[in-house]
Amino acid sequence: MASSHQIYKLITILVLFLSFTLTSLAENVQLASETHCNSGTRASSCNNYKESKKLKIIAFFSILVASIIGVSLPLITRNIPALGPDRDPFVIVKALASGVILATGYMHVLPDSFANLTSTCLPNNPWRKFPFTTFIAMISALFTLMVDSYAMAWQKKILLKPQPNAAVTETLENGSRELENENGNIVADDAKSQLIRYQVIAQVLELGIVVHSVVIGLAMGASDNKCTIRSLIAALCFHQLFEGMGLGGCILQAQYGSKMRWTMVFFFSVTTPFGIVLGMLLETVYSPSSPTALIVVGVLNACSAGLLNYMALVDLLGADFLGPKLQGNMKLQTVAYVAVFLGAGGMSVMAKWA
Repeated sequence: MASSHQIYKLITILVLFLSFTLTSLAENVQLASETHCNSGTRASSCNNYKESKKLKIIAFFSILVASIIGVSLPLITRNIPALGPDRDPFVIVKALASGVILATGYMHVLPDSFANLTSTCLPNNPWRKFPFTTFIAMISALFTLMVDSYAMAWQKKILLKPQPNAAVTETLENGSRELENENGNIVADDAKSQLIRYQVIAQVLELGIVVHSVVIGLAMGASDNKCTIRSLIAALCFHQLFEGMGLGGCILQAQYGSKMRWTMVFFFSVTTPFGIVLGMLLETVYSPSSPTALIVVGVLNACSAGLLNYMALVDLLGADFLGPKLQGNMKLQTVAYVAVFLGAGGMSVMAKWA
């Protein structure tokens, strides 16, 4: 299936990119470790290697379980009629999760990028002379739009090829109206186009989540601050649970086969724990305040923020709230807005600790 090859290519490119940047970190951070910015970063009553290591192990399993539950829940409950993707409860939960994803971009990832790229550990020129964070986030959002658009066009070209001799009626799960073409073949064009749209959304959203999840895990794994790690555990479990529900809903609507579906579940579930392990392995050479680390992590966060904000506003919230289901039901639309504000508000409060 074309969509399966596409997601595997995206994941391969992501892994290669992260490997390159992390290798660059390991090679350059030793030189930066003697600078003023790196000196004394661990001198705090909260810095305790043994305690922080225990907390990291707890974080690894807690976040893994929360991620698995969050992303799997929509897939496991799909056979329950009341929780199907065409039902009101699904729309409300998806709206809540979309609010969490939106707040993740604006309240967590974007401020972290600002902090990294405007740090006093970086040269004043050019880093504090130009708003690199917002510029990179803007370019990332535009690039996401471009990928979104080209992926849609490409998949439509592949999957919506005319089949003049086809005699089999294809039935889609969402029950879209079937149209009969001039050759007498029955084709659900609108439904298939919408299905392609859902598949592109799920793939691009997963890519954005994987990037910032690895960065979050890396920062936690490399930290010896038990106070920070302790507060991060609860915040990240909440974050992964509801972000996973949003992604799981998109995967469900994409109607992937079992293999593709659980591959995406696996990658979402393991990225943050993988980042934690990677951070622990690089702990002796990784310094979060080194110039190389600040620039690489800051740029990755800005890219991720632009992608997540675009996906949340355009592909999730915009598509749902301007779609026929919510436009035709004002009561459901109001409840969905309440869910969005609850999700965004709850995730914003988490910014106090994470």
